[in-house]
Amino acid sequence: MNNPGHLFEDTLRFAEHTLSAPEEKLLASMGDIFAVPENIFSVLDDADLKFADVIDQNGDRTELTDSTYSQLIQSTDCEIRKQAFTKLYEVYHQFLRTFGKTLGSHVHIQNYDAKVRHYGSARQAALNANNIPETVYDNLVQTVHRHLDLLQRYVGLRKRVLKLTDLSMYDLYTPLTGKPELTYTFEEGKKIALKALSVLGSDYVGQVQNAFEKRYIDVIPNKGKRGGAYSGGGYDTPPYILLNWNDDLDSLYTLVHEMGHSMHSQLTKQHQPFQYGDYSIFVAEIASTTNENLLTAYLLEHEADPAVRAYVLNYYLDGFKGTVYRQTQFAEFEQWLHETDAKGESLTADEMSTKYLDLNRQYYGKEVGSTPQIADEWARIPHFYYDFYVYQYSTGFAAATTLANNILDDQPEDTAAYLHYLQSGSSDYPINIMKQAGVDMTKVDYLENAFTVFEKRLEELKQLLK
Repeated sequence: MNNPGHLFEDTLRFAEHTLSAPEEKLLASMGDIFAVPENIFSVLDDADLKFADVIDQNGDRTELTDSTYSQLIQSTDCEIRKQAFTKLYEVYHQFLRTFGKTLGSHVHIQNYDAKVRHYGSARQAALNANNIPETVYDNLVQTVHRHLDLLQRYVGLRKRVLKLTDLSMYDLYTPLTGKPELTYTFEEGKKIALKALSVLGSDYVGQVQNAFEKRYIDVIPNKGKRGGAYSGGGYDTPPYILLNWNDDLDSLYTLVHEMGHSMHSQLTKQHQPFQYGDYSIFVAEIASTTNENLLTAYLLEHEADPAVRAYVLNYYLDGFKGTVYRQTQFAEFEQWLHETDAKGESLTADEMSTKYLDLNRQYYGKEVGSTPQIADEWARIPHFYYDFYVYQYSTGFAAATTLANNILDDQPEDTAAYLHYLQSGSSDYPINIMKQAGVDMTKVDYLENAFTVFEKRLEELKQLLK
């Protein structure tokens, strides 16, 4: 399992991109300067923007924030969705040129840094950090383009089911069937999680059970507690999970998602020395999303109620839409930003919005009507400051689909290969680790498998909704 030579091999890979000591010292001293665009974006987006109050589902006036927006945009009331969307983008549009200058400056810095380090592009520099071939990125974009018809069929189904004459971008997040009366206490959620993950074997499930019993999870929302969920810990500590349990299906999915991260960390630390005791983001989301796929398969196998099945299918398809399609759209826009700047062309806010709107229309097609505000969506996406980061969400989701299918086929060698991946940490390059797990991410097969599953579940949902 341990690969003592990999650390040196990985270090030597950067020799041709490492400058002289004085030059490296100079670049290092400019780190704070290079971080200025991202820092400005963070302060502006997190602290300075002020949004109008909106009316929520209960008829109460509430402050519009990122958190309340994500809830309001899923409302079953079209007017509530529309007002939240419109009022949010009114504020971003007001500061659009500032966001444009900030993002443009960040892109220019990344291109400069890649050039002085003798890379062919900023994308090559970013992917080289984990030795990821650029073909992985290109294969993703090209394969997604070949299957845009599936996305457009799905949004077309939304339009018909929601009985909208004009489907808008703010209509893409509300559940098609409304939320069924599904409630899970945390104790019930733990039992379902253990059953869904049992296909990974007794040792894996035993370690999940241990995390439950040792109370490595902060479960209940509390005043002053941050929202969302995450898994974290050190090499010499258990991986702890922060949840905000709400007795619903979202909470159940979040539990198995974060437990995927925790077991990845736990198994890595049990089998790797400190220097290989972490793993790259390229493989991190695969573990968590594989768990989600296993939960989806379990629920579809054990739920006979058509309303519940429809909700689970809708949940999966929305996750696919938001991860594989949406993040690939982001990746394509990010590449355009860097290529445009590298050619010496200006990156103005107007040009960014024009390009983004063109991409959005290309992805969602004619089923989505005119929602001009979406042209400014790029201004509120922090991931564009993370240097070719977002594509990994898409590749990870697709890889998880293949891995979950392999595990569910009940071939012991496939499950063993998956567990080997969880134990590998950073002892090899991510591409090699995933090949050993059963997914060659330099090819398109795993992507095609994911779209096959998407289409199958789309057709099942279509039949249920009839």
